[in-house]
Amino acid sequence: MGQYYYKAVEQDGGNVTGTIEAVDRRSAVAALADKGQFVLELAVEAQARSVNGDKKSELDLTGLLNFWSRRVSSKDVLAIISQLSTALQAGLPLLNGLEIIRDQQHKPATKNLLSELVKSVSSGQSLSEAMAMHENTFSPLCLSMVRVGETGGMLDETTAQLATMLSREGKIKSNMKNASAYPIFVLCIGLASAVIVITTVLPRILGMIGDAIAVLPLPTRVLLGLSDLIKSLFTTVYGWGIIAVIVVGLHLLRRWIKSDGKIKWDAFKLKIPVLGSVLRSIAVGRFARTLGALTKGGVTILEALSVVRDTLGNELLGREIDSVAEEVKRGESLAGPLGSSGYFPPLLVQIVAIGEQTGKLDELLLNAADTFDDEADAAINRFMAIFPAILILLLALVVGFIIAATLLPIVVMQFGAGTL
Repeated sequence: MGQYYYKAVEQDGGNVTGTIEAVDRRSAVAALADKGQFVLELAVEAQARSVNGDKKSELDLTGLLNFWSRRVSSKDVLAIISQLSTALQAGLPLLNGLEIIRDQQHKPATKNLLSELVKSVSSGQSLSEAMAMHENTFSPLCLSMVRVGETGGMLDETTAQLATMLSREGKIKSNMKNASAYPIFVLCIGLASAVIVITTVLPRILGMIGDAIAVLPLPTRVLLGLSDLIKSLFTTVYGWGIIAVIVVGLHLLRRWIKSDGKIKWDAFKLKIPVLGSVLRSIAVGRFARTLGALTKGGVTILEALSVVRDTLGNELLGREIDSVAEEVKRGESLAGPLGSSGYFPPLLVQIVAIGEQTGKLDELLLNAADTFDDEADAAINRFMAIFPAILILLLALVVGFIIAATLLPIVVMQFGAGTL
């Protein structure tokens, strides 16, 4: 933990200075943002005292961070949106807010991105137009929410809602990565150990007892065949040819999944036990929160649906939203075709129906979004409880098969049998 000296702007526009204790600069900025203070300057307290406010007191860690800062990550985008929302709520002009956020950055990729945004906005472009030039960094949801805020004159509110949604998505990804990291590591180590045993240890053991048995047991023959195959992959031209075919096949499969086969692949994922319910729950939560936020910002249902379909993370569900939009365009209500699709829960359909009848669709969806998010969390927790067990079970089956294939010839030899 370290002490940081800061200068900041409060939500009412007033300036404030002080010190804050935090693990690093990012944590200090986040802590101040939670208190409604937008950081203008931030420096280690001891360094700030030693130079008495000199510009050299500002930390310049660009060189130290350059080795890992090669791209703008989703966390960087979340930080930018959060800080921009705080700046706008504090009454700062958009261009000034972007310049301040840019000056605080020490990651080259993020600093360059913000510099380009500042340049575009200062030349007369809107923020959404400037962000659209970096579509690989900003998602369709980001672009749409910012465009809605600019159109309705409430960019501070929409960026705050966007920051909440991005934070939610980041939390889900982080939880899934953290929960699966250890079992995947154990599985990889176990499989690597199994390959070593199959290719080196097992042939030596069986070579000593193979002559004493006329016919080896089937599991042993399978394992020896697998051992010969693995060794030949890296020692023969034929083996390298197989590896080349596998690599090309995986590349073509990846391209197919991203293009023509995307809808089939996404449909398959929804049918996977446990995982399918997780993906569906996450998509429903995204639908409710995104549609509620967009309609609250004054976006029409058809325009909002076109944005929502790209945030669901599943092409099959996106196609269903396209079909729903076509029905709405022909004069149907939103709840009817949404319910007949069969991919969305009855509770969501009921909420949409009530919202359309009362004219409070945005409020009801945003209120229900927390409920759907809780259901998604519960589904994720169930999946994370089962997924490690499945990986460990898979490793146990592999190890058990190797042990059985190794011990069976010894057992057969001891009982004096020539075959199983």
